[in-house]
Amino acid sequence: MAGLSAATRVAAEGGTVVVVEKAERTGGSARFAGFVWTTPTVEEMRRVNPDGDPGLATALVDGFADGVAWIRSLGVECRPPVPVLGFGRGHQVDTNHYLDTCERLIRDRGQEVLTDTWTRALVTDDGAVKGAECVLPDGSVRRIEAAWTLLATGGFQGDPGLRAEHVHPRAAHIGLRANPHSRGDGLALGRSAGAAFGKKDAGFYGHLMPAGVSLADPARFVDLALYYSEHALLFDTTGERFVDETVGDHLTAMALLERPEARGLLVADARVHREWISASYVEGIPGVDKFQLCHRAGARSAVADSLEDFASMPEEWGYPGATIRDRVEEFNAAVRANATTAPGRLLDRRPLDEPPFYVVEAAPAITFTFGGLLIDTEARVRSAGGAGPVPGLLAAGADAGGLYRRAYAGGLAPALVFGLAAARTALAGAPTTAAR
Repeated sequence: MAGLSAATRVAAEGGTVVVVEKAERTGGSARFAGFVWTTPTVEEMRRVNPDGDPGLATALVDGFADGVAWIRSLGVECRPPVPVLGFGRGHQVDTNHYLDTCERLIRDRGQEVLTDTWTRALVTDDGAVKGAECVLPDGSVRRIEAAWTLLATGGFQGDPGLRAEHVHPRAAHIGLRANPHSRGDGLALGRSAGAAFGKKDAGFYGHLMPAGVSLADPARFVDLALYYSEHALLFDTTGERFVDETVGDHLTAMALLERPEARGLLVADARVHREWISASYVEGIPGVDKFQLCHRAGARSAVADSLEDFASMPEEWGYPGATIRDRVEEFNAAVRANATTAPGRLLDRRPLDEPPFYVVEAAPAITFTFGGLLIDTEARVRSAGGAGPVPGLLAAGADAGGLYRRAYAGGLAPALVFGLAAARTALAGAPTTAAR
């Protein structure tokens, strides 16, 4: 999303670009997404993302409308705005149409798109990035000289070692709900040129998925995502709640990663099944019964006719069923009395007391990382030495860090907005070592 947006904009303005893609097809994980969205105001962004870079956050919100207009200018439909996650607003987009249109326009302008091509090193001269050395499909090496080089390789979520190092030790073993090629290439290239990396403990964007179910088929990334966890209760292997589930499934996924064995039981009742499990999560997306999908996929799941049935939970599951039963009953009593629950419950404070009860074992799965190369609002990569940008180097999409820290307000939108910012920077002229 970021790289193709930037390259198309530069090509449209008469610039020269070469797109280098490691996979056999361009587009990355954006091909699995369908909404471009973020918060409607800077104030809302600061509320949901208080520890993110304020300058980048403002640039994202302020640049979103122009990004949507850019998509539409290419003849790609952006449907009318709808609410997203209760605090955001965005548009359903045929991302495959957009990405394919970008690639076609780049080629139509006489520019190059190299697929199945690996970037092995950046070309540098006296601290400035001057292009890249790439290994073509036939094994030959091509040196590409450029005034600006944009890193937009999609983050490092595809590398278990980097996940363990920068996200959490248990993250090495979680599921990947993204393309398999984003393995930190951009991170390594940027750091080799002296780029800054951050933020510490930034976290990741992902969702709860049914534990133990293969995610090899990208169609499962959305179909099996347990978005409804915001209206259910989640228990770890000790039988305790540990997070306010209503803050969002994407945040609950990060919290579960830090619990014993990084797995838990998601408990819902008939009301939640009716209103959320089998209903549409976002306006414009048809609803499906996610419980049935998980069950058919082989997930550890069950339907209990009453809370008393929890005491008979199979021992091999590894959960204290009687404890979970007691905690559900305690939760129900507290919310009926309008009393405090532990953990708290900001939203949906209705009891889970309408049988039957739907149980699915859940585990976190990662889509993209929040930590990355630090950039400014013009998509220029900051130097690790703090002396301004690395001359000639840009980053956007999940290769860029700093925007989010343990928070999330859209993934395609930052790729789009900062991809277009990178194009504006490149079109403005050659970099200098005095740039700020």
